Amino acid sequence: VQLQASGGGLAQAGGSLRLACTASGRIFSIRDMGWWRQFPGKEREWVASSTSDGVINILDAVKGRFTISRDNAKNTVYLQMNSLKPEDTAVYYCNAGIRSIGETQLPTDTHYYWGQGTLVTVSS
Repeated sequence: VQLQASGGGLAQAGGSLRLACTASGRIFSIRDMGWWRQFPGKEREWVASSTSDGVINILDAVKGRFTISRDNAKNTVYLQMNSLKPEDTAVYYCNAGIRSIGETQLPTDTHYYWGQGTLVTVSS
């Protein structure tokens, strides 16, 4: 199982970026999918998450500016980031709880996987 993130880059303050993260591999089911970010020299922090049945939680600091959504048919989670601020500059990581298909062809327990991280830079 792999998570592939994309969509990071450079934006001006007040601008927008959309991140996407797609899970692939021998997937049986996906539970929650979400986004985290890491500032230089800081620990990774949770930003937003979406359960498989659509329950969404978003960090207060980005509420009203960031939106998380997912396309279950595509095993993809998105993070729409609007009204970006320089303080949003960070490496963004996707995370997903996935039950894969094991070697016995039976579903495994849920494991949490990380994407490779995508850099978002917001200039003032």
